[in-house]
Amino acid sequence: MEYLHTMVRVSDLDAALDFYCAKLGLKEVRRVDNEAGRFTLVFLAAPGDVERAATTQAPMVELTYNWDPEAYTGGRNFGHLAYRVDDIYAACRRLMDGGVTINRPPRDGRMAFVRSPDGISIELLQKGAALAPAEPWASMPNVGTW
Repeated sequence: MEYLHTMVRVSDLDAALDFYCAKLGLKEVRRVDNEAGRFTLVFLAAPGDVERAATTQAPMVELTYNWDPEAYTGGRNFGHLAYRVDDIYAACRRLMDGGVTINRPPRDGRMAFVRSPDGISIELLQKGAALAPAEPWASMPNVGTW
């Protein structure tokens, strides 16, 4: 058995790609448009997994966009996606500068949570040891749910 991908349904493909690629930093690896089924699949990989994703199977996120409008609810009961980052403070700053709310700031220098435009919870974990507590993160409160 091997892990293949996590599928997330999205209601606005452009907004989802802006979040996952432009802001979070994932890279599009493959796209499938299925005219008969009226859907688009976009496979994304973390920058460190892109080369492996092209030659073998690396963990990926599959964004599923159904062309016919449909309401998706319950993003929180999905759980979350988790990504290890080289510098959690820099990652959170890049997301905030892109207009993303940091729901659970990295007060501990180790972990933060944000949400995608469709309400999917994304956990960011510091690679290696936790960073020393620093402002503005150390005193930043939680916002919403994560």
